[in-house]
Amino acid sequence: MNISNLLTILRILVIPLIVLLIYLKDPFSGWLAFILFCLAGITDFFDGYIARIRKEISDLGTFLDPIADKLLVSAVILILTSKGVIDGLDIIPALIILLREIAVSGLREFLAGIKISVPVSKIAKFKTSLQLIAVGILILSEADITLVPILFLGKIALWIAGLLTLYTGFDYLKSGIKHLE
Repeated sequence: MNISNLLTILRILVIPLIVLLIYLKDPFSGWLAFILFCLAGITDFFDGYIARIRKEISDLGTFLDPIADKLLVSAVILILTSKGVIDGLDIIPALIILLREIAVSGLREFLAGIKISVPVSKIAKFKTSLQLIAVGILILSEADITLVPILFLGKIALWIAGLLTLYTGFDYLKSGIKHLE
């Protein structure tokens, strides 16, 4: 156990609290959920950074880090959809994000079984950051902000993240599919 892995585990452990706070319908809970989500998102950067500079890259961290990202984004997308924050056609980019993560995880598992590793691209890392930003803005829409159209901005960001997610999914599948027989 090292600091990097601890940050990743904390990111996973805070997910139920974020979901609960989003579920509650009051501005304070919305703000608190947003703050916790931002802190969890920031740990995504720091756990990898700390692991690299301290030379503490571990199998546990390599395994848990992408799972923590997917759990965080997926759980929040699901609760926001259940509350109607994500609705109508805006469900399309949310589905793209969820389905891409499942498909890529399945492909990664298969490729690992045949000892093939496809490294994460810089654009895929950017995709994760954009997903976190979009979902964070949508969480903030639960905080009753009226000065700017937060919900509209969040939905625009969700569509952009969804399109980038689709692109990176095809890119990953293209890289991995040549290993399928």
